[in-house]
Amino acid sequence: MKKSAMTDPRDQLVDHLPALRAFALSLTREGASADDLVQDTIVKAWTNMDKFQAGTNLRAWLFTILRNTFYSARRKTKREVSDSDGIHAARQATRPEHDGRLALKDFRVAFAQLPDEQREALILVGASGFSYEEAADMTGVAIGTVKSRANRGRRKLAELLHLESGEELDMTDQATLAVMASSHTIAR
Repeated sequence: MKKSAMTDPRDQLVDHLPALRAFALSLTREGASADDLVQDTIVKAWTNMDKFQAGTNLRAWLFTILRNTFYSARRKTKREVSDSDGIHAARQATRPEHDGRLALKDFRVAFAQLPDEQREALILVGASGFSYEEAADMTGVAIGTVKSRANRGRRKLAELLHLESGEELDMTDQATLAVMASSHTIAR
């Protein structure tokens, strides 16, 4: 194949910015830091594009760069307090004041309380749609470790959200449904 007929991966970087920003935001929990992390990722990807193997998953490569950049910076600063047992997070959790249904705000608060590794696993295999195998490759851990982190994260979320065994997450409470029903038809 002629070089001119091949597409330059640099041309595809912009397509991945929304997913990179969402992943960065899940790791940093702060918009400006997430933007800086995405910018650092793009600069590193651009300058190291010769290391990207054509025909492989560009998105996974970018996520790996972003993740490694985040954890490298984190190791240097060491400013955050570790809460691997979830003791501090458990003290901050409160039961929703509405009719027992989960509001998006409650989910965000609970999700932010998960340890980084669990949040990362849930974002990669849940929200971003990567397989366990792809997530394992990106994070440099075994597939079983990714599965374990995702499962522990789901259990911790259920605990923080005070969900009963088998109860599903519902992002819309009855009051919101009532308001929406007055002006729109709702399909459930």
